[in-house]
Amino acid sequence: MSDMNALHEDYESMSDEAFRGLLREWIETHYPAHLRNPRRRLGLEESRAWYRLLGERGWLAPGWPTRHGGMGLSAAKQLIYMEEWERHGCARLPDSGLTMLGPLLIRFGSEAQKAFYLPRILAGEHFWCQGYSEPNAGSDLASLRTEAVDCGDHWRVNGQKIWTTMAGHSNWIFMLVRTDRQARPQAGISFLLVPLASPGVEVRPILNLDLHDEFSEVFFTDVRVPKENLVGEVNQGWSMAKALLGFERIFLGSPKQSTHALERLERLARLGGIEHQEAYRQRHAALRLRLDAHRALYERFAEALRQGQALGPEVSMLKINQSELFQAICELALEVAGEDAALLDPLAEDAALYPAGLFIQSLPTTIYGGSNEIQRNILARQVLGLPG
Repeated sequence: MSDMNALHEDYESMSDEAFRGLLREWIETHYPAHLRNPRRRLGLEESRAWYRLLGERGWLAPGWPTRHGGMGLSAAKQLIYMEEWERHGCARLPDSGLTMLGPLLIRFGSEAQKAFYLPRILAGEHFWCQGYSEPNAGSDLASLRTEAVDCGDHWRVNGQKIWTTMAGHSNWIFMLVRTDRQARPQAGISFLLVPLASPGVEVRPILNLDLHDEFSEVFFTDVRVPKENLVGEVNQGWSMAKALLGFERIFLGSPKQSTHALERLERLARLGGIEHQEAYRQRHAALRLRLDAHRALYERFAEALRQGQALGPEVSMLKINQSELFQAICELALEVAGEDAALLDPLAEDAALYPAGLFIQSLPTTIYGGSNEIQRNILARQVLGLPG
């Protein structure tokens, strides 16, 4: 089957096994070997060729309806899609437009917004970042203060966003702004689309511990934004933003990171000749048992999706388990690495091992996507019925 025909293929009519085989064969043939399991989030230029190749294949947007250029996959087949990408160590794309903004526009955007923005996301013309967090509004996002004032024919935006992922590699930002200071916090927020090239926008990169500029601060000083760049209704941005988070939880809880980290720990132990030492074996066994238990928990939620069921608040358990297990594995890897744990670069004996870099990657996992403290509060109130 040609790639042109594949753009119109009915993947939902395929068996799960056939669909998985199709993905696996194509990835093995086309994915660049040097980009497998990268040590950090790839920048735009590093991943642009792969992005465009997926666009030509019609595989950039698995969850989008086919009428908007997506694959039209059910939740069950989206899991297969994700699992095969993880199996092959495929790098994460600059995907905020694909996984966050695109679905939101499809659900809440005007026909004009869909017609303008969606094709440009798929063509790799617009790369988006998410403007939510602020210096005093992270987990407590409803306290955000960046303001958009209605000036008749445009919005005037002033404020600051922080920890904006891939802002330095993006040309647009979708953001939550306060449009009514008199309303209760959640009720006075709107959803706005802003080109980063607008006068008054300043992006300042933040180097993280491995000296990579994955995050940035973004400042807005009297930025003029056209009125038609508002998505949905004024003051309804909070409910739209919440709608983005429902399906994200299971992806954040995927066993991928911990599985990869445990495999690297085992290689590191073999390299150091300690894999048979009793102290190491006990700690390794405990981590492997935790990973097996997490995989079983993940599979329960995955099966619910396959059956077409909605995921409840208890899915927050996945994110907590995965992130804390990932950190525990990486902490043991640092101990095993000994003096090499101080090096960000791969080990001379095995270029696939970089214990310090992997440890640094593990640190923010308990924060992003809703901190684990917030996830535990969700479980306490919405699952266990405990008082707030």
